[in-house]
Amino acid sequence: MKPVSHNSVSRESYASGILVLWSETADTHTVCRQLALVSSEHAFSLAVIWYSPTRHDSEELVSGLSELAPGLRFSGCSTCGEITPDGLQDHGFVAVLLPERWFDVHITVLDNVERLGMESVARRTADSRKQFLARLNNPEDNTGMFAINLIDGLSYSEETVTLAIDRGLNGIPLIGGSAGDDGHFRTTWQITNERALSGGAVLSLIRCRLPCQVFTNNNFVPTEHRLVVTEADPDKRCVIEFNAEPAAVAYAEAIGLAPQELDASCFASYPVIVRFGGRHYSRCIQQLNDDQTLTFFCAIDTGLVLTVARSEGMVASSRKAIEELEEEIGEIDILFGFDCIYRKLDARHRQTTHRITELYRAKHFIGCNTYGEQFNSMHINQTFTGVAIGMPEPPTNA
Repeated sequence: MKPVSHNSVSRESYASGILVLWSETADTHTVCRQLALVSSEHAFSLAVIWYSPTRHDSEELVSGLSELAPGLRFSGCSTCGEITPDGLQDHGFVAVLLPERWFDVHITVLDNVERLGMESVARRTADSRKQFLARLNNPEDNTGMFAINLIDGLSYSEETVTLAIDRGLNGIPLIGGSAGDDGHFRTTWQITNERALSGGAVLSLIRCRLPCQVFTNNNFVPTEHRLVVTEADPDKRCVIEFNAEPAAVAYAEAIGLAPQELDASCFASYPVIVRFGGRHYSRCIQQLNDDQTLTFFCAIDTGLVLTVARSEGMVASSRKAIEELEEEIGEIDILFGFDCIYRKLDARHRQTTHRITELYRAKHFIGCNTYGEQFNSMHINQTFTGVAIGMPEPPTNA
């Protein structure tokens, strides 16, 4: 399939009727106009919009869509890169539009997630689930359902909010992404109809009447180098000491570098991982601080045992994960979701960007780069996480 260009915005349709719009250069007004145009041509239950906050102002995006496409329901967040049918891009936008024929949607907005508390988040999620299922006349049936959570990636609350949402969903699978801001680490945005907010989360409950399956995958395995957090500031996600040494010194020694050589490429290529429930999950380092401490993207605390990891190969690991999905649900129409910014940086460092781009194109993966991902009850890092949508059955001949 070749994309069709519309005033610098490209579009591509899939067999299910899912439509993807994207551009690396279009201004905000053009984006809103094109989304309004397609929403007037087809009936969509939801547009998931991922966009660069460097190019697109969140409030202008919301007001423009409210004016030009008042009937289009949408949710979205700011990113640190997008994945389109053309491949990886920076400073643009990509939107996945889900047709009413196959999808039903219910949206809940959570303001100021740092202050809400787990009980409040779980209760509001449970109420939303109950309302949605009642609307569908299936009060106890989770079949074909999944949820997408778009949350502030600088809120330091993803762990507690994800755990609380998972509790309230009561068995509905959850995927999510921590919104980015093009690597500036200042402010991220979440959007939905009439709302542009920072420090919040937008939760979309979705029923899909096609084969579907959520997934997560990372490509790291443990080495022999263990790092025990001997001093930390959990509120700031900051490790002060590993193994009773300055954190940067101990980590640099474990990967064979000097502390002054540490940068984002090192953190992406040599993450530390924690074992939980029989699986390993990355705990990615965000930055090196002047005092030799290390700030993380995920929760961290004294006593946590971390292990330096090595890559098994991002492309091969991602391909295997997709092939396993194909075995479960059959031919895949589209995959969409989240790819950690550190996977993008690691691919650049290992000079495999073209190979992962080719895989995403071939397997129809659409999404955005994030500051972290959510999968069921877990907030995780450096993963490829999302949902696979299967093909509709061919029409039967009368």
